[in-house]
Amino acid sequence: MSQKTTSPAIPAKPLIVLGVCLALLGGIGSWLFFGRETAIPCNGLPDNKRVQKSLGAAMQPGMSCTAVGDAIVKATTGSEPGRHTQPQTQALKDVLFALGLADSDDLTLDPALRVPLATALADYAPDVHEMLAGLDSDYVINADETDPPWEEGGTYHLAVYNTFFRDIVRAIAQDPQAYATLRMAETRYGAQQLAAVPTGASGYSLSLPPTANARAFGILDGIADAVYRSQDTQQAQKWRSTVWDLLLNEQAAPRAYQDDPVGHLTATWLHELRNTPKDDRPDRLRTQGVDMARAWLQARNADEQTQKGLLAKVERSALSAYREIKP
Repeated sequence: MSQKTTSPAIPAKPLIVLGVCLALLGGIGSWLFFGRETAIPCNGLPDNKRVQKSLGAAMQPGMSCTAVGDAIVKATTGSEPGRHTQPQTQALKDVLFALGLADSDDLTLDPALRVPLATALADYAPDVHEMLAGLDSDYVINADETDPPWEEGGTYHLAVYNTFFRDIVRAIAQDPQAYATLRMAETRYGAQQLAAVPTGASGYSLSLPPTANARAFGILDGIADAVYRSQDTQQAQKWRSTVWDLLLNEQAAPRAYQDDPVGHLTATWLHELRNTPKDDRPDRLRTQGVDMARAWLQARNADEQTQKGLLAKVERSALSAYREIKP
């Protein structure tokens, strides 16, 4: 009589455990491989109720992210550069909070939003300057989401927490055109701040504008280096090359300081950057605050002792701000 041979039974529990482990490994692998591609479309702005309310008719269901970017620019800027109504300023603040609160630790912006956001922010150069520099108390006490824009100097101003504002700027800066737009806006506004210092000013009145400029440039320098390091070699070189091209394409013929102080300071800096060897330009960019302050002090015929002391302070301010940005 033949005997039937049977295979030993495999316990069900190990199979279940094995299946769970494989599922977890598969999920982790998918997250690592596809994680950067699973962000909410257009960073969730089209579905954000507060943003919808602020942008009004400009925001329509189902619109592309490119159209959302255009709507942001139209809703936040006016016919006169640098002049904004309360609704325009509130709209930009709502957009920034919608982005910053969503994922400020590792923010990645939809590429279609980067240049439009830079364009909008460049029109708010005084506010961007103060939020980067972090020295004006008005931009601290009015930074909460519930704080409305305030009116001063014939226009409305906005503030958001500078911690995630820097994260937003860093995310915007992934696009070299967007970074160059913000850099040039800060350059022109920084020149305006220097030119506005009265003749005969001394002490804090003389030192604040150049040191605040240096802090803003230092933050932008840190962001540029962080973006550069986050990319592979080919992408990083292309990013940096595009930034140079855009900055140096700015048309700025040097004029006498007495005739056009802002134009003189801006054109002088661009001229110096253009004459710097390509390999040395990253280091030269990081001295922008010092270079502009030097040109300004020389145009004011400041004595050597004043120049030396103030330029040392400006250099320290730039370095301190640069180090605040994590790689």
